[in-house]
Amino acid sequence: MEEGLTEREKSLAAPAIFILVFFVHFASKYIESYKKKKGSSDVDIQLRAEIKQLLKEASSLSQPSTFAQAAKLRRMAAAKEKELAKHQEMQDKNMKMSFGTYEKLLMISKVIIWVVPTIFLWNIPVTTISAQLVQPFGKLLSWGGGRSLEDNFVVGIIPWLIASTRVSIFICRNVLN
Repeated sequence: MEEGLTEREKSLAAPAIFILVFFVHFASKYIESYKKKKGSSDVDIQLRAEIKQLLKEASSLSQPSTFAQAAKLRRMAAAKEKELAKHQEMQDKNMKMSFGTYEKLLMISKVIIWVVPTIFLWNIPVTTISAQLVQPFGKLLSWGGGRSLEDNFVVGIIPWLIASTRVSIFICRNVLN
């Protein structure tokens, strides 16, 4: 009876670890996209449009008699660029203050997700895969997972965490965009 429970726990370990790793990467991607979305405000867009318009007007005034007018427009554009830089700097400070704790919490959870399962599941196989399926890489996947079985290779925790991380990053980048 106790062995059946252990086998069931082993069979749930691989998907549980993958789901944890996926949700941490999904949260990281969500925070990153939310920061980008919040990064450009209406004021920034308006200032950029004004700068572009001023520079366009200044470049159209290329005659020697309109040089002073063009220089004035360029100075106004430079002042708007400084204002835009100040606004973006303030916005970056606000973003760091509001999202800094979430990013730190996410980093701590990533470390915990890597360290805790590695400690507890070091010599315990996370899952088994058919030897024919992973023919040249079977021994590499078995690292840290104990001995291989008859026609199956056991997968250790470190290779499983690496594979889960790579797959979850791929899904978050390419599928969820």
